[in-house]
Amino acid sequence: MDGERFAIAHVTPHPWEARGSEVNAYVEGVARELSARGHRVLVLAPSLSQERVRACRRALRGVRGEPQRLLEGTDRGEPKVLAVGEALEMPGGGSSRLRRPPSLPIDVARTIEELLRVLELDFVHVHEPFAPSASNAALRHSRALNVATFHEPTERLLSTLLARRVVETFFGRLDARTASRASTARLMARYFPAEYELVEPAGAREGREAREGRAAREGREARGRGRGWAQVARELEAIYGSVAARRHPARGNASVRARVERRGLIDVDLHMHTDHSYDCETPVEVLLGAAREQGLGAIAVTDHNEISGAREAREKAAGSGVKVIVGEEVKTACQGEVIGLFIEERIPRGLSLQETVAEIKRQGGLVYVPHPFDRLHAVPDYGHLREILDEIDAIEVFNPRVAIGAFNEEAVRFAGKYRIVAGAGSDSHVAQGLGSVRIRMHDFDGPQEFVESLREADISTRPTSLLYVQALKFLQTRAMPESARRARRARRVRRAERPPRR
Repeated sequence: MDGERFAIAHVTPHPWEARGSEVNAYVEGVARELSARGHRVLVLAPSLSQERVRACRRALRGVRGEPQRLLEGTDRGEPKVLAVGEALEMPGGGSSRLRRPPSLPIDVARTIEELLRVLELDFVHVHEPFAPSASNAALRHSRALNVATFHEPTERLLSTLLARRVVETFFGRLDARTASRASTARLMARYFPAEYELVEPAGAREGREAREGRAAREGREARGRGRGWAQVARELEAIYGSVAARRHPARGNASVRARVERRGLIDVDLHMHTDHSYDCETPVEVLLGAAREQGLGAIAVTDHNEISGAREAREKAAGSGVKVIVGEEVKTACQGEVIGLFIEERIPRGLSLQETVAEIKRQGGLVYVPHPFDRLHAVPDYGHLREILDEIDAIEVFNPRVAIGAFNEEAVRFAGKYRIVAGAGSDSHVAQGLGSVRIRMHDFDGPQEFVESLREADISTRPTSLLYVQALKFLQTRAMPESARRARRARRVRRAERPPRR
């Protein structure tokens, strides 16, 4: 075949022994054909066989430390089927059991989570990813690009009515949506609006031709039209290729990287505030003093909708051993916040996300997305981020002020699937929070070297009580009268500017 070869996991919600399942027939057909075309293909499925589940667990133990070995030999027409856990049969039996996935045991979800955490895949292709199911668990834990195929044109009351908002959040992780029937595509578009590309199974058109009458059927046969799994695979390859093309290059600028790697290592914090932000009372002098005490070699000062504090910090830090990156955390009109690094002019709040990004780029700056999935803050959703994907230079994958760890984990997955350079910052609004996360990277000069250095950097975190730093922020910004805050600020600045004792 022509084009890039991918590592793909197809995930079905049905036990692999459910041979009457249309979904399993589809998965088996496309998996075999994709494997024959040179892709490395796994099939993840629950199973009714304890022996198959035990064999899968032995296989996983056998590749511990080398999980990519699971993909060996799966590009020769025989995909590897992994029974990720024992399915629980639903009462009633018969064909209904083949149409509706059994309940999801906890060991299935755990196995899928562990597997997708360590196995490097290009795509996780989930079929019928409604909860609870193996497909839904795979979508929840995937660190790869995600494609879904929806099969049955039946409404699911739990997903479409009771839990619609939650389902929409998970479906937001999908990079492409397909349907095996036109009726299914119409149903899904009504409840979960998006583009659903029709990718029918092998034989689907032949079945339709049989109902069209003899003349139409003979006309098609004369033109040599037939639909097999090879055609289905080609259509999926086109979808995979268009989605994969949105990823950032795996490697950056080799010559710049070589230059940067000759430099020494420094610790960096990319997100913090001064009293030039409306919600912070930390003077510039105090922030710089805390940065020196923490041993930071560079900091990015990113006040809310303001650049004056960052410029003042850069001026006062000259010769101190702390490099200051001038930045601004800009509130967009209705699509969350975005940080511009290495900028010189203030960017007004209230622009659209695209306009804000364009202004950062106009100044030669870098687009850095902070706390991208913290739903307790105003953040852009998956759709908005995908719209500016090509313009994002780095994304914050750890922020200690994010109250729910899953939001940071979602940022890690997003950065990984699109190969976006990962950053981190304390988001400190009080000096005590500085250094709670640090990036160990080579020293840099300017935005281009910064990106190449950050690409190979290590991120380390230090346990910090979110309640403690939030309480300090409240005390400094809300609990004191204005006169007391001014007096306290003056004392802190005098202490910060006092020469260190010899």
